[in-house]
Amino acid sequence: MAQNVIECVGVSKRYILGQHASGSQTLREAMTAVLRRQPADRGEIWSLKDLDLEIAEGEAVGIIGRNGAGKSTLLKILARITEPTDGRVRTRGRIGSLLEVGTGFHPELTGRENIQLNGAVLGMGRHEVRRQFDDIVEFSGIGRFIDTPIKRYSSGMYLRLAFSVAAHLQAEIMLVDEVLAVGDAEFQRRCLGKMAEVERAGRTVLFVSHNLDAVIRLCPRSIWLDEGRVQATGDTAEVVDAYLAAGQGEAGTRSWNSAASDDAARLGRVSILDGDHKPRAVLDRSKSFVVEIEFTVDHPSPSLDLAVVISTNRGTRVVNEAVSDRLGTEFNLGTHRARLKIPPILGVGNYRVGVWIGSVYEDSVWEEEALSFRLEGVTQGRPDRLVQLQDAWEVE
Repeated sequence: MAQNVIECVGVSKRYILGQHASGSQTLREAMTAVLRRQPADRGEIWSLKDLDLEIAEGEAVGIIGRNGAGKSTLLKILARITEPTDGRVRTRGRIGSLLEVGTGFHPELTGRENIQLNGAVLGMGRHEVRRQFDDIVEFSGIGRFIDTPIKRYSSGMYLRLAFSVAAHLQAEIMLVDEVLAVGDAEFQRRCLGKMAEVERAGRTVLFVSHNLDAVIRLCPRSIWLDEGRVQATGDTAEVVDAYLAAGQGEAGTRSWNSAASDDAARLGRVSILDGDHKPRAVLDRSKSFVVEIEFTVDHPSPSLDLAVVISTNRGTRVVNEAVSDRLGTEFNLGTHRARLKIPPILGVGNYRVGVWIGSVYEDSVWEEEALSFRLEGVTQGRPDRLVQLQDAWEVE
C-alpha cells in the first residue's frame, strides 16, 4: 500500500479583511497601515476551515469547486507559500508548483537562467538540471527565445516555459492550478499528456481546474471544496456530478411570471413528467418521461419555433429537438402547451433542460438551465455511457 505524501489535519486559513494575509510586514506596509488608521474590527474570512486530507504517493487528484472555495489557498499552503492559521500539514518529497503563470520567475533573467534558478529552488544540482534542460526547451517550444529575458515573452510563451519547468524537473509532488486557463488547444492537449505521463511515472499530481472534462480524464479521484470544507471525495465522475447537481433546483416544475413585452413569445412553465404525468425531479431511467412546456405567443411571428435541449451537467448535449423537426410551426396568439416524449435511452446521471423559442429572425426565449433532473437505475457496470439502448441486439 502506497504511503501518504500529503497529510492535512484540521487545516484552517483565516484572512483579515483590509490586511495582508501574512503576519509580517515591510516598513512601508506598516507605515501605510498606521496612516490609514484602520479600525480594530475589520472582519475576517476563513478560506479553509478544519480541512482533513490524505493524498497517497502516485495519485492524481483533482480539486474542484466554485471560485472562493479555497482551492488555490490549499495549494499555496502545500507549496509553503503561505502558512495555515490552524492545523498541521505534512508533505514528503520535493514539491514542484505551477500556481500562477511564471511563479518564481525573474523577469530580468533569460529563459535559460530561469530554468537553472527554478532547479536550484527545488534543491536540484546543476548536473540534474542540465540533464533535463533540452527536454524542457523542446516541450516549451520557445527554443529560439531561450536566451531572451522573459520580461519580453508573451503570456503564452511564459506559460509554456513555466509548465515545462514544473513538469520536467524531478519533483515528487506536482501542484497545478488552472494551467489550462491560458494557452491554445494544442498546448492544453500537451499539458494533459505530460501530466498523465508524470502520474504514470509514480509522481503525485494535485490538479485544480474549472475544466471538468480535463479533471475527469486526468484524475481518478477528486475532492470537492466548498467554503473551505470538503463536501465530497471519491471517484471523480461521481464527485463532479454531485458538484454540478448542487445548487440546481430539485423541483420537477418551474414557472415564470413574465409580463408581455416586445418579444414574440414568453415562457410560462417547464415540467418534467413521469409516466403518471406527475412532476418529478428524479425518474426511473428505464421508463419514458415527458418534457412539458407552457408558453404564450403575444405577437404574430412567421416561422416561430420551439426547441428543447437536454444536456449532461458537464455540458454535453444529448437531445436537441425542435417542433419544426416533426410538425408545422403555426403558433397562433395565446397560450400553448407542448410536450416532448423522451424514450428510455439516456443513461443514469444528472441532466438539465434548456428551452428555446424563436424564429430565423430573432430569439424570444432562451433558458439554458430551465430545469434539472436525475435519472436513476442500474448502470450494468458502465456508468459513463450517455446512451443506453433497449432491445438493440440480435444474435443468431
